[in-house]
Amino acid sequence: MSLQVTNISKQYGSFTALKGLSFSLDEPGVYALLGTNGAGKTTAIRIILGMLSKNSGEVLWKGKALSPVTEKVGYLAEERGLYPKFKILEQLHYFAELKGMKKPDINKAIDYWFERLELNDYRTKTAEQLSKGNQQKIQLVAALIADPELLILDEPLSGLDPVNANLFKEVINEEIAKKKYIIMSCHQMPVIEEFCNDITIMHHGNAVLQGNLNEIKKSYGRVNLSVKADGDILPLAQQCGLTPVAVTPSNIDFKIKDEAQAKQLLNKIVAADIPLVRFDLREPSLHEIFVEHIEKAEEKEDK
Repeated sequence: MSLQVTNISKQYGSFTALKGLSFSLDEPGVYALLGTNGAGKTTAIRIILGMLSKNSGEVLWKGKALSPVTEKVGYLAEERGLYPKFKILEQLHYFAELKGMKKPDINKAIDYWFERLELNDYRTKTAEQLSKGNQQKIQLVAALIADPELLILDEPLSGLDPVNANLFKEVINEEIAKKKYIIMSCHQMPVIEEFCNDITIMHHGNAVLQGNLNEIKKSYGRVNLSVKADGDILPLAQQCGLTPVAVTPSNIDFKIKDEAQAKQLLNKIVAADIPLVRFDLREPSLHEIFVEHIEKAEEKEDK
């Protein structure tokens, strides 16, 4: 076991920002912390990093209390953390020296990451002269420059255009291939589904759902059906007891009670000789699971 977070909590007077959060990264990979704004994700991250004191619990890395000062930990914060008036090279040297790196190794790492992230044109610039996307790139360099074993990414794709978002995804995949331990917080559910093995969904400081993402999805079964056909299938769907939850130019979506109901509709479409473009039966998306559990948590609070 490499990272173990046990029962960490944070209280500000009578307000509890984080209530006994526990999770672990037993193997290299990506763990997701999800939640609405104010759910406690950033509080948890700052406690793990030692940036914020905790009221209870412990954070262990390889069986010992995690110290980001002595361990190789990289952190990409959601908010911009650069000094606007200073040149970016000076800042990167400063951040790398804090990690114990020597100048030749720093220069080598900067050369690599500036080439990898297409930053060579900005070597002489100050942070305030860069776009938000390029500032995010510089912060990613700062997080990765010491080749950390543990990497924490808080909204890593925030403010990025599609091209640079793809570039960041490539880098994250490269870090995964290097067997890194990664915690990711992100509001973009497709990104979480792309990278993460295990998740915690948080609401008002509480963990409302935890576990392996694939296993969570399997527990629901394949309950979502999307159909596109060159003909009117709604009367056939009604015969099968199906009412559409969404109708768009590209498809009609249904919630089904079991796969037999979907098969019944498929047989009727084929028998009616209606050309079928798409018939997609799938598990719920993380977005749907997230919304469901947040709504349940809010209903529970209101009672």
